[in-house]
Amino acid sequence: MPRNAARPGWNRGVAHSARATAALRALTEADPALAALSLWCTHRDADGPTVTRGTVIRYGPGFATLPLHEQIGLAGHHILHASLQHSARMAAMEARFGDGFAPDLWRMAADAIINEALLQAGHALPRPALTLTGLLRAVTGATPPAVQALAEWDVDRLYLKLTGDGTAAGQAREHARGQGFADDLEAEDETEAAEGEQTRADWRGHLARAMAAGQAAGIGLGVFGHRLADLPVPRTPWEVVLRRLLARATLPRPAPSHRRPARSWLALDAQARADGTPAPVFQPGLARTQAAPRLVLALDCSASIDAARLSLLAAELGGIARRCAASLHLLAFDTAVRIETRLDPARVAGQLRALDLPQGGGTDFAPVIARAVALRASALVVLTDLDGPTGPPPRLPVIWAVPRASAPPDTGFGLVLHLSH
Repeated sequence: MPRNAARPGWNRGVAHSARATAALRALTEADPALAALSLWCTHRDADGPTVTRGTVIRYGPGFATLPLHEQIGLAGHHILHASLQHSARMAAMEARFGDGFAPDLWRMAADAIINEALLQAGHALPRPALTLTGLLRAVTGATPPAVQALAEWDVDRLYLKLTGDGTAAGQAREHARGQGFADDLEAEDETEAAEGEQTRADWRGHLARAMAAGQAAGIGLGVFGHRLADLPVPRTPWEVVLRRLLARATLPRPAPSHRRPARSWLALDAQARADGTPAPVFQPGLARTQAAPRLVLALDCSASIDAARLSLLAAELGGIARRCAASLHLLAFDTAVRIETRLDPARVAGQLRALDLPQGGGTDFAPVIARAVALRASALVVLTDLDGPTGPPPRLPVIWAVPRASAPPDTGFGLVLHLSH
Protein backbone atom coordinates (compact mmCIF):
# COMPACT_ATOMS: atom_id res chain seq x y z
CA MET A 1 0.00 0.00 0.00
CA PRO A 2 1.39 3.43 -0.84
CA ARG A 3 2.23 5.53 2.20
CA ASN A 4 -0.42 8.11 1.25
CA ALA A 5 -3.22 5.56 0.85
CA ALA A 6 -4.43 5.82 4.43
CA ARG A 7 -4.79 9.60 4.28
CA PRO A 8 -8.16 11.25 3.59
CA GLY A 9 -8.78 11.60 -0.13
CA TRP A 10 -5.93 9.24 -1.08
CA ASN A 11 -7.66 5.89 -0.49
CA ARG A 12 -10.03 6.09 -3.43
CA GLY A 13 -9.16 3.69 -6.21
CA VAL A 14 -6.43 1.32 -5.07
CA ALA A 15 -5.96 0.00 -8.60
CA HIS A 16 -3.74 1.62 -11.22
CA SER A 17 -5.40 4.57 -12.99
CA ALA A 18 -7.66 3.58 -15.87
CA ARG A 19 -7.92 7.22 -17.03
CA ALA A 20 -4.17 7.61 -17.53
CA THR A 21 -3.47 4.21 -19.11
CA ALA A 22 -3.64 5.33 -22.75
CA ALA A 23 -1.45 8.39 -22.15
CA LEU A 24 1.15 6.42 -20.20
CA ARG A 25 1.33 3.78 -22.91
CA ALA A 26 1.78 6.47 -25.57
CA LEU A 27 4.69 7.94 -23.62
CA THR A 28 6.82 4.87 -24.33
CA GLU A 29 7.16 5.98 -27.95
CA ALA A 30 6.66 9.73 -27.57
CA ASP A 31 9.12 10.31 -24.70
CA PRO A 32 11.26 7.46 -23.31
CA ALA A 33 12.57 9.64 -20.46
CA LEU A 34 9.08 10.48 -19.16
CA ALA A 35 7.96 6.90 -19.73
CA ALA A 36 10.81 5.63 -17.54
CA LEU A 37 10.05 8.17 -14.82
CA SER A 38 6.35 7.27 -14.87
CA LEU A 39 7.22 3.75 -13.71
CA TRP A 40 8.37 5.17 -10.36
CA CYS A 41 5.14 7.14 -9.80
CA THR A 42 1.87 5.86 -8.35
CA HIS A 43 -1.07 6.56 -10.67
CA ARG A 44 -4.59 6.61 -9.22
CA ASP A 45 -8.06 7.70 -10.32
CA ALA A 46 -9.90 10.00 -7.93
CA ASP A 47 -12.63 12.60 -7.76
CA GLY A 48 -11.75 16.28 -8.10
CA PRO A 49 -8.96 17.90 -10.13
CA THR A 50 -5.78 16.14 -11.25
CA VAL A 51 -3.13 16.74 -8.57
CA THR A 52 0.24 15.42 -7.39
CA ARG A 53 1.42 14.81 -3.86
CA GLY A 54 4.80 13.24 -3.35
CA THR A 55 5.01 10.44 -5.92
CA VAL A 56 1.24 9.85 -6.08
CA ILE A 57 -0.66 11.33 -9.04
CA ARG A 58 -4.47 11.43 -8.84
CA TYR A 59 -6.25 11.79 -12.16
CA GLY A 60 -9.61 13.55 -11.97
CA PRO A 61 -12.62 13.04 -14.27
CA GLY A 62 -11.60 16.05 -16.38
CA PHE A 63 -8.42 14.27 -17.47
CA ALA A 64 -10.42 11.72 -19.50
CA THR A 65 -12.20 14.46 -21.49
CA LEU A 66 -8.94 15.76 -23.01
CA PRO A 67 -7.67 14.60 -26.41
CA LEU A 68 -4.86 12.04 -26.21
CA HIS A 69 -2.03 14.46 -27.10
CA GLU A 70 -3.07 16.79 -24.25
CA GLN A 71 -3.43 13.83 -21.88
CA ILE A 72 0.17 12.89 -22.67
CA GLY A 73 1.36 16.42 -21.92
CA LEU A 74 -0.66 16.71 -18.70
CA ALA A 75 0.52 13.29 -17.49
CA GLY A 76 4.09 14.39 -18.22
CA HIS A 77 3.46 17.58 -16.23
CA HIS A 78 2.55 15.59 -13.12
CA ILE A 79 5.27 13.00 -13.65
CA LEU A 80 7.80 15.85 -13.56
CA HIS A 81 6.21 17.27 -10.39
CA ALA A 82 6.84 13.88 -8.76
CA SER A 83 10.27 13.30 -10.31
CA LEU A 84 11.62 16.74 -9.39
CA GLN A 85 10.34 16.22 -5.81
CA HIS A 86 8.27 19.38 -5.86
CA SER A 87 5.99 18.33 -2.99
CA ALA A 88 8.91 17.79 -0.63
CA ARG A 89 10.79 20.88 -1.81
CA MET A 90 7.69 23.03 -1.39
CA ALA A 91 7.29 21.76 2.18
CA ALA A 92 10.97 22.46 2.89
CA MET A 93 10.68 26.02 1.57
CA GLU A 94 7.58 26.60 3.68
CA ALA A 95 9.49 25.41 6.75
CA ARG A 96 12.29 27.90 5.98
CA PHE A 97 10.04 30.94 5.46
CA GLY A 98 7.24 30.13 7.91
CA ASP A 99 4.36 32.60 7.77
CA GLY A 100 6.12 34.55 5.03
CA PHE A 101 5.83 31.68 2.55
CA ALA A 102 3.56 32.23 -0.49
CA PRO A 103 2.52 28.76 -1.73
CA ASP A 104 0.72 30.07 -4.82
CA LEU A 105 3.90 31.75 -6.09
CA TRP A 106 5.93 28.59 -5.49
CA ARG A 107 3.39 26.54 -7.46
CA MET A 108 3.47 29.13 -10.26
CA ALA A 109 7.26 28.81 -10.45
CA ALA A 110 7.07 25.01 -10.54
CA ASP A 111 4.33 24.94 -13.19
CA ALA A 112 6.09 27.52 -15.38
CA ILE A 113 9.34 25.55 -15.48
CA ILE A 114 7.66 22.18 -16.09
CA ASN A 115 5.37 23.50 -18.82
CA GLU A 116 8.26 25.20 -20.62
CA ALA A 117 10.26 21.96 -20.53
CA LEU A 118 7.35 19.92 -21.89
CA LEU A 119 6.71 22.35 -24.74
CA GLN A 120 10.40 22.27 -25.67
CA ALA A 121 10.23 18.47 -25.61
CA GLY A 122 7.47 18.59 -28.22
CA HIS A 123 4.46 17.86 -26.03
CA ALA A 124 1.06 19.58 -26.04
CA LEU A 125 -0.66 21.07 -23.00
CA PRO A 126 -4.19 22.29 -22.38
CA ARG A 127 -4.12 25.95 -23.42
CA PRO A 128 -3.55 28.56 -22.18
CA ALA A 129 -0.54 27.32 -20.19
CA LEU A 130 1.76 29.14 -17.80
CA THR A 131 5.34 29.04 -19.15
CA LEU A 132 8.72 30.14 -17.84
CA THR A 133 9.43 32.53 -20.71
CA GLY A 134 5.97 34.08 -20.40
CA LEU A 135 6.34 34.51 -16.64
CA LEU A 136 9.80 36.07 -16.97
CA ARG A 137 8.50 38.46 -19.64
CA ALA A 138 5.62 39.51 -17.36
CA VAL A 139 7.89 40.07 -14.34
CA THR A 140 11.18 41.28 -15.83
CA GLY A 141 10.21 42.45 -19.33
CA ALA A 142 12.92 40.19 -20.82
CA THR A 143 12.35 36.99 -22.78
CA PRO A 144 15.45 34.75 -22.87
CA PRO A 145 15.51 31.69 -25.16
CA ALA A 146 13.51 28.88 -23.60
CA VAL A 147 16.36 26.36 -23.30
CA GLN A 148 18.63 29.04 -21.81
CA ALA A 149 15.96 30.00 -19.28
CA LEU A 150 15.47 26.36 -18.28
CA ALA A 151 19.22 26.01 -17.74
CA GLU A 152 19.34 29.13 -15.54
CA TRP A 153 16.20 29.00 -13.39
CA ASP A 154 15.19 26.43 -10.81
CA VAL A 155 11.95 26.62 -8.82
CA ASP A 156 13.48 27.95 -5.62
CA ARG A 157 15.41 30.72 -7.35
CA LEU A 158 12.39 31.69 -9.44
CA TYR A 159 10.22 31.78 -6.30
CA LEU A 160 12.69 34.13 -4.60
CA LYS A 161 12.57 36.34 -7.70
CA LEU A 162 8.77 36.48 -7.58
CA THR A 163 8.75 37.33 -3.87
CA GLY A 164 11.51 39.94 -4.19
CA ASP A 165 9.02 42.79 -4.05
CA GLY A 166 5.28 43.35 -4.16
CA THR A 167 5.38 44.45 -7.79
CA ALA A 168 6.87 41.17 -9.05
CA ALA A 169 4.42 39.10 -7.01
CA GLY A 170 1.45 41.08 -8.30
CA GLN A 171 2.63 40.86 -11.91
CA ALA A 172 3.17 37.10 -11.57
CA ARG A 173 -0.29 36.51 -10.11
CA GLU A 174 -1.99 38.64 -12.77
CA HIS A 175 -0.14 36.84 -15.59
CA ALA A 176 -0.88 33.41 -14.08
CA ARG A 177 -4.61 34.15 -13.87
CA GLY A 178 -4.61 35.04 -17.55
CA GLN A 179 -2.93 31.72 -18.35
CA GLY A 180 -5.50 29.63 -16.49
CA PHE A 181 -3.18 28.70 -13.63
CA ALA A 182 -4.71 26.36 -11.05
CA ASP A 183 -3.20 24.62 -8.03
CA ASP A 184 -2.24 21.05 -8.94
CA LEU A 185 0.49 20.34 -6.38
CA GLU A 186 0.15 19.51 -2.69
CA ALA A 187 3.00 19.83 -0.20
CA GLU A 188 4.04 16.86 1.90
CA ASP A 189 3.60 17.04 5.65
CA GLU A 190 6.42 16.50 8.16
CA THR A 191 5.75 12.76 8.50
CA GLU A 192 5.82 12.19 4.76
CA ALA A 193 8.96 14.30 4.41
CA ALA A 194 10.75 12.18 7.03
CA GLU A 195 9.57 8.93 5.41
CA GLY A 196 10.64 10.06 1.94
CA GLU A 197 14.31 10.89 2.56
CA GLN A 198 15.61 7.66 0.98
CA THR A 199 13.03 7.88 -1.82
CA ARG A 200 14.26 11.34 -2.78
CA ALA A 201 17.83 10.07 -2.86
CA ASP A 202 16.71 7.27 -5.19
CA TRP A 203 15.00 9.76 -7.52
CA ARG A 204 18.32 11.29 -8.44
CA GLY A 205 19.36 7.94 -9.85
CA HIS A 206 16.02 7.48 -11.62
CA LEU A 207 16.36 10.89 -13.27
CA ALA A 208 19.91 10.23 -14.44
CA ARG A 209 18.97 6.89 -16.04
CA ALA A 210 15.78 8.27 -17.59
CA MET A 211 17.56 11.25 -19.16
CA ALA A 212 20.25 8.95 -20.53
CA ALA A 213 17.58 6.72 -22.12
CA GLY A 214 15.83 9.73 -23.65
CA GLN A 215 19.09 11.18 -24.93
CA ALA A 216 19.96 7.86 -26.58
CA ALA A 217 16.54 7.76 -28.26
CA GLY A 218 16.96 11.35 -29.47
CA ILE A 219 13.39 12.43 -28.73
CA GLY A 220 11.44 14.05 -25.95
CA LEU A 221 12.72 15.43 -22.68
CA GLY A 222 15.94 13.42 -22.74
CA VAL A 223 17.37 15.53 -25.58
CA PHE A 224 17.98 18.51 -23.26
CA GLY A 225 16.64 17.42 -19.87
CA HIS A 226 20.10 16.88 -18.36
CA ARG A 227 20.59 20.66 -18.63
CA LEU A 228 17.53 21.53 -16.51
CA ALA A 229 18.54 23.74 -13.60
CA ASP A 230 15.63 22.31 -11.59
CA LEU A 231 17.11 18.81 -11.44
CA PRO A 232 17.41 18.16 -7.69
CA VAL A 233 21.00 18.41 -6.45
CA PRO A 234 21.82 17.53 -2.84
CA ARG A 235 22.90 20.75 -1.15
CA THR A 236 23.22 21.79 2.44
CA PRO A 237 20.88 24.76 2.97
CA TRP A 238 22.80 27.98 3.52
CA GLU A 239 21.15 28.47 6.91
CA VAL A 240 22.79 25.27 8.19
CA VAL A 241 26.18 26.36 6.84
CA LEU A 242 25.78 29.80 8.44
CA ARG A 243 24.91 28.30 11.82
CA ARG A 244 28.00 26.10 11.76
CA LEU A 245 30.29 28.97 10.79
CA LEU A 246 28.91 31.37 13.40
CA ALA A 247 28.87 28.68 16.09
CA ARG A 248 32.61 28.25 15.61
CA ALA A 249 33.16 32.01 15.53
CA THR A 250 31.26 32.67 18.78
CA LEU A 251 32.72 29.84 20.85
CA PRO A 252 34.60 31.19 23.87
CA ARG A 253 38.32 30.79 23.22
CA PRO A 254 40.88 30.38 26.00
CA ALA A 255 43.41 33.23 26.19
CA PRO A 256 46.61 33.62 28.27
CA SER A 257 45.91 35.09 31.71
CA HIS A 258 48.60 36.24 34.13
CA ARG A 259 46.12 35.98 36.98
CA ARG A 260 46.71 32.26 37.15
CA PRO A 261 49.77 30.12 36.43
CA ALA A 262 49.77 27.26 33.97
CA ARG A 263 49.44 23.77 35.47
CA SER A 264 52.71 22.76 33.91
CA TRP A 265 54.43 25.70 35.65
CA LEU A 266 52.93 24.66 39.00
CA ALA A 267 54.38 21.18 38.57
CA LEU A 268 57.80 22.53 37.56
CA ASP A 269 57.78 25.03 40.43
CA ALA A 270 56.90 22.33 42.97
CA GLN A 271 59.69 20.12 41.64
CA ALA A 272 62.18 23.04 41.81
CA ARG A 273 61.22 23.73 45.43
CA ALA A 274 61.67 20.08 46.31
CA ASP A 275 65.06 19.93 44.60
CA GLY A 276 66.20 23.34 45.86
CA THR A 277 66.80 24.54 42.28
CA PRO A 278 65.86 27.96 40.83
CA ALA A 279 62.18 28.54 40.12
CA PRO A 280 61.17 28.16 36.46
CA VAL A 281 60.14 31.14 34.33
CA PHE A 282 56.49 31.98 35.00
CA GLN A 283 54.02 30.57 32.47
CA PRO A 284 50.53 32.15 32.33
CA GLY A 285 47.53 29.89 32.35
CA LEU A 286 44.57 29.95 29.98
CA ALA A 287 41.21 31.49 30.85
CA ARG A 288 38.02 31.66 28.82
CA THR A 289 37.05 35.11 27.62
CA GLN A 290 33.98 36.42 29.44
CA ALA A 291 32.88 39.07 26.90
CA ALA A 292 29.60 38.29 25.14
CA PRO A 293 30.04 37.50 21.43
CA ARG A 294 29.09 40.21 18.96
CA LEU A 295 27.72 39.52 15.45
CA VAL A 296 27.80 42.25 12.82
CA LEU A 297 25.54 42.23 9.74
CA ALA A 298 26.87 44.55 7.03
CA LEU A 299 24.29 45.40 4.36
CA ASP A 300 25.63 46.56 1.00
CA CYS A 301 23.06 49.18 -0.03
CA SER A 302 24.23 49.08 -3.63
CA ALA A 303 23.63 45.32 -3.93
CA SER A 304 20.61 43.89 -5.70
CA ILE A 305 19.24 41.91 -2.77
CA ASP A 306 15.56 41.05 -2.56
CA ALA A 307 13.47 41.57 0.55
CA ALA A 308 12.74 37.86 0.98
CA ARG A 309 16.38 36.83 1.31
CA LEU A 310 17.22 39.85 3.49
CA SER A 311 14.36 38.97 5.84
CA LEU A 312 15.37 35.30 5.94
CA LEU A 313 19.03 36.12 6.60
CA ALA A 314 18.13 38.64 9.33
CA ALA A 315 15.77 36.15 11.00
CA GLU A 316 18.48 33.48 10.91
CA LEU A 317 21.04 35.86 12.44
CA GLY A 318 18.49 36.88 15.08
CA GLY A 319 17.91 33.24 16.00
CA ILE A 320 21.64 32.58 16.23
CA ALA A 321 22.13 35.69 18.38
CA ARG A 322 19.40 34.55 20.77
CA ARG A 323 20.81 31.04 21.09
CA CYS A 324 24.39 32.13 21.79
CA ALA A 325 23.43 35.24 23.82
CA ALA A 326 25.24 37.47 21.32
CA SER A 327 24.62 41.11 20.51
CA LEU A 328 23.63 41.85 16.91
CA HIS A 329 24.68 45.02 15.08
CA LEU A 330 23.73 46.33 11.63
CA LEU A 331 26.04 48.40 9.44
CA ALA A 332 24.46 49.70 6.20
CA PHE A 333 27.14 50.91 3.82
CA ASP A 334 28.15 51.79 0.27
CA THR A 335 31.49 53.61 0.04
CA ALA A 336 31.18 54.42 3.76
CA VAL A 337 29.11 53.28 6.73
CA ARG A 338 25.76 55.12 6.44
CA ILE A 339 23.72 53.50 9.21
CA GLU A 340 24.88 51.86 12.42
CA THR A 341 22.38 50.43 14.85
CA ARG A 342 22.00 47.63 17.35
CA LEU A 343 19.32 45.08 16.51
CA ASP A 344 17.04 43.27 18.93
CA PRO A 345 17.25 39.56 17.97
CA ALA A 346 13.60 39.09 18.94
CA ARG A 347 12.28 41.75 16.54
CA VAL A 348 15.00 42.08 13.93
CA ALA A 349 12.65 41.75 10.94
CA GLY A 350 10.50 44.69 12.06
CA GLN A 351 13.56 46.84 12.72
CA LEU A 352 14.87 46.19 9.21
CA ARG A 353 11.54 47.12 7.64
CA ALA A 354 11.56 50.44 9.51
CA LEU A 355 15.02 51.44 8.25
CA ASP A 356 15.38 54.09 5.58
CA LEU A 357 18.26 52.52 3.67
CA PRO A 358 20.28 54.60 1.19
CA GLN A 359 20.03 53.59 -2.46
CA GLY A 360 22.63 53.40 -5.22
CA GLY A 361 26.20 54.54 -4.99
CA GLY A 362 29.43 52.58 -5.23
CA THR A 363 30.83 49.95 -2.91
CA ASP A 364 33.94 49.89 -0.74
CA PHE A 365 34.28 47.15 1.87
CA ALA A 366 37.30 48.57 3.69
CA PRO A 367 35.39 51.12 5.87
CA VAL A 368 32.73 48.66 7.01
CA ILE A 369 35.31 45.97 7.78
CA ALA A 370 37.34 48.51 9.77
CA ARG A 371 34.23 49.45 11.75
CA ALA A 372 33.47 45.79 12.50
CA VAL A 373 37.04 45.37 13.77
CA ALA A 374 36.58 48.46 15.96
CA LEU A 375 33.41 46.92 17.39
CA ARG A 376 35.46 43.80 18.25
CA ALA A 377 33.03 41.63 16.33
CA SER A 378 33.16 37.87 16.78
CA ALA A 379 32.11 37.49 13.14
CA LEU A 380 31.09 39.73 10.24
CA VAL A 381 28.38 38.71 7.75
CA VAL A 382 28.40 40.92 4.64
CA LEU A 383 25.27 40.79 2.47
CA THR A 384 26.59 41.90 -0.92
CA ASP A 385 27.06 41.18 -4.61
CA LEU A 386 30.86 41.42 -4.10
CA ASP A 387 31.27 44.26 -6.59
CA GLY A 388 33.92 46.42 -4.93
CA PRO A 389 37.41 46.46 -3.36
CA THR A 390 37.71 44.31 -0.24
CA GLY A 391 40.93 45.71 1.20
CA PRO A 392 43.37 43.70 3.37
CA PRO A 393 42.11 40.69 5.34
CA PRO A 394 40.98 41.53 8.89
CA ARG A 395 41.62 39.51 12.02
CA LEU A 396 38.06 38.26 12.34
CA PRO A 397 35.92 35.70 10.48
CA VAL A 398 34.17 37.20 7.43
CA ILE A 399 31.23 35.54 5.65
CA TRP A 400 30.26 36.96 2.25
CA ALA A 401 26.53 36.27 1.80
CA VAL A 402 25.80 36.66 -1.91
CA PRO A 403 22.31 36.46 -3.46
CA ARG A 404 23.15 34.31 -6.48
CA ALA A 405 25.22 31.23 -7.20
CA SER A 406 27.24 32.86 -9.99
CA ALA A 407 31.00 32.69 -9.65
CA PRO A 408 32.07 35.75 -7.61
CA PRO A 409 35.45 37.46 -7.89
CA ASP A 410 38.20 36.21 -5.61
CA THR A 411 37.79 38.03 -2.30
CA GLY A 412 41.18 36.95 -0.98
CA PHE A 413 39.73 36.09 2.43
CA GLY A 414 36.54 34.94 4.10
CA LEU A 415 34.00 32.37 2.99
CA VAL A 416 31.41 32.95 0.26
CA LEU A 417 27.90 31.72 1.15
CA HIS A 418 25.37 31.50 -1.69
CA LEU A 419 21.87 32.41 -0.46
CA SER A 420 20.30 30.76 -3.55
CA HIS A 421 21.04 27.31 -2.04
